[in-house]
Amino acid sequence: MQFRQQALARLQSPEELDLPVRLARPQGWLVLSVTLVAMAAACVWAVTGSVASTVSAPAVLTHGQGSYLLQSPVAGQVTAVYAEEGERLAAGAPVLRVRTDRGERVVRAVAAGRITALAAGLGRIVSTGADLAAVEKTAHASDPLYATVYVPAQSAAAIPAGAPVDLTVSSVPAQRYGVLRGHVKSVDRSAQSAQQIAAFLGDAQLGEQFTRKGRPVAVLVRLDASGATRSGYRWSSADGPPYRLDSMTMATASVRLADQRPVDWLLP
Repeated sequence: MQFRQQALARLQSPEELDLPVRLARPQGWLVLSVTLVAMAAACVWAVTGSVASTVSAPAVLTHGQGSYLLQSPVAGQVTAVYAEEGERLAAGAPVLRVRTDRGERVVRAVAAGRITALAAGLGRIVSTGADLAAVEKTAHASDPLYATVYVPAQSAAAIPAGAPVDLTVSSVPAQRYGVLRGHVKSVDRSAQSAQQIAAFLGDAQLGEQFTRKGRPVAVLVRLDASGATRSGYRWSSADGPPYRLDSMTMATASVRLADQRPVDWLLP
C-alpha cells in the first residue's frame, strides 16, 4: 500500500510531470551497441569469410616417375643374381639369370632405376610372370623426391593445385624435427585400383593397404627444397633431420582443402 500511495502522489504532483523519463541506463546502451557490432561483423564474415579445413591421408616418398615390377619372362630356377637392393642400374642391365628347359635366360632391367626390393634369390624356382624385383625409375641419385598421397575420392575434388601439405615422415621423429613441407603439384582425375597403385609403387602390399577403405585418388606433392637443411628439403623446424631421406619411405600427409564459405547464398 505504501508504494501505491507514493505512485499516486507523484502523479498528482504537477511539479514532477516535466522531469525526463529514463528509458535505459548507459550500461544497457553499451551492451546493445556491442551486440549490434558483433552481429554486423558476423554477417560480413558470413558473406566474405571462409573456413579452412584439411584431410589426412597416407603417403609415400617416391620419385616422380614411380616404380615398376620386374617379372620373369620364363619359368625355371634362378642360377645367378647380378644386382642387389639399393643398386642403381641402367636400362638393359642384367638383374639375374634363370635356367629353363631350353637353356638359360638373363633377365634385364626394363628401364633405368634403383632396385628397392629383390624378391628372387639364388636357387629359387620362379614361374612365368612372377615378381623378381621392384625397380624405382630414376636416372640419377640427385633426382628430387616427391610425395604421392592417396586421398579418399570424396575429398580429392576439394584439393586445389598448389595447396600446402604437411608430411609426418615415419623415419623422422616429428617431436624433434617437425614435419616436411610441400605443395600439391597435380591431382589425378580418377580413383586408382590396388593393381594400379602396386604397378606405380612396385609393391603389391601397399596397393592392398591403400585400397582397404575404397579406391583413392593419387595426389602428387612437390617437396619444398631448401639449401639450409641436410635433407635438402624444408621442414617446420629450422634444420630438419641431420640425414637425407630415402625413397619408398612412408608418411602421413595433411593436405589443405580449398577454403569454403560458411554460408551458401541461393540467388533466385
